[in-house]
Amino acid sequence: MKTKTIITSVAAIATAAAISSCGNPADSTADAEVKDAVEKQTTTSAEGVRYVFAPESTIEFTGSKVTGKHDGGFKTFTGHFTIADGQPVGNDHSVSIDMTSTWSDAEKLTGHLKSADFFDVEQFPTSTFDVTGVTKQDDGTYKVAGNFTFHGVTKNITFPATVDQSEDKITISSEFDINRSDFGVTYPGMKDDLIRDEVIIRLNLIATPEA
Repeated sequence: MKTKTIITSVAAIATAAAISSCGNPADSTADAEVKDAVEKQTTTSAEGVRYVFAPESTIEFTGSKVTGKHDGGFKTFTGHFTIADGQPVGNDHSVSIDMTSTWSDAEKLTGHLKSADFFDVEQFPTSTFDVTGVTKQDDGTYKVAGNFTFHGVTKNITFPATVDQSEDKITISSEFDINRSDFGVTYPGMKDDLIRDEVIIRLNLIATPEA
């Protein structure tokens, strides 16, 4: 009886651990607000200085399915902020991503992500994020809104971000999730291992004054 009880307890713990490990990572991140694209009228500040991305900047993502998750990102992208007194000003801020530079933690997956099932980089080799507004919050963080063009679809998304200044560098950081189906990426995965719609985006954009 004692042995049976121990076995049952171990099985229960293993089952709980399995359920926990298969949870949705996006449950712990902020959901991006998504709406139709908006018309942008660029606004600048006379005191603003353009900062361009440094090589150590990163754009990464995490996707998950029932049995686990995968990390990835983009090796090649460009962009700039307009900064005054250590803070973003106006809406002259943008990012352009070379989708052919997609990478992941598994070589086979990287090839699949580039295919028509997911990013279809042959047809859509570039993704862009064009900021339409930046609003400072009471706690010192920011809400960043912009037209995101990905997989041939443009939506206006809003997400939280932090801005830090260190010597001559500005770092804008954010972690949030988007729903891939909003952008027409609907490949479901295997019937017994479905891919979740939520994808976590992690930004660590480090910029220095444009030469």
